[in-house]
Amino acid sequence: MAKRVVPETARRRRRPTKQGQVLTHQFIVETALRMLREHGAEGLSARRLGLALGADASAVYRYFRGMDDLVLAIADELFGTAMADWRPVGDWRADLRDLGLRIHHAYLAHPQAAVLTAIRVTGRPNEVAGDETILGILRGAGFADGDAVRIYHAFIDQSLAFAVLDAATLALPKAAREADEEVWQATYARLPARTHPNIAATAPLLVAEMNDSAYSTALDMLLSSASAQLTRNNRPVAARRAATATSPRTAPRA
Repeated sequence: MAKRVVPETARRRRRPTKQGQVLTHQFIVETALRMLREHGAEGLSARRLGLALGADASAVYRYFRGMDDLVLAIADELFGTAMADWRPVGDWRADLRDLGLRIHHAYLAHPQAAVLTAIRVTGRPNEVAGDETILGILRGAGFADGDAVRIYHAFIDQSLAFAVLDAATLALPKAAREADEEVWQATYARLPARTHPNIAATAPLLVAEMNDSAYSTALDMLLSSASAQLTRNNRPVAARRAATATSPRTAPRA
């Protein structure tokens, strides 16, 4: 005889945990984010998560198919945080810049989670809504579909790549991070012009610049390139319109 299928909602725990908390999908994700912040990826397991929730580890599997399913949910939560309360202003470049900075900021607020999740593709509601929004901004600005996809690809990969890079720096132990930051002053700023003329000439700027994220600069460069491409693409259209407007009309035949 076939086993009775228990609906997902029926598998979920309704009784409060030892801490008096009724488990929900959102509460488990938030608890996992806290554990990642405090203990890193190596500290996130079903057993430890169960202890943090005040429940048996099996309770996690009532809400998630496994720990990887939870990781994808965390990734989608970060993307949702980036998109929360975002409103377009109607200028495609300003809207994309704001979204890029929001994505970067949302991931850096949870550096351990960012390192774990930024490379994943979830296909979940927040991620899908974000992709739809970005593509809509580009197509609405007048980019052809092929150009819109290429710019979207570069935009989202750049945003997440910098999120991983900068989050990995923040996730370092404090002593290691400070030692890395000191290298620019202790080593690069002291290289002689005789052997390293270019570094020596720019050393003060390197010291001032290199310990900060370059994401906003890279984002502006990407948007400037996209803007220039849109201008180039629109020139033939504008020229044809101008030619049509100035050309003499052919007299109608009798």
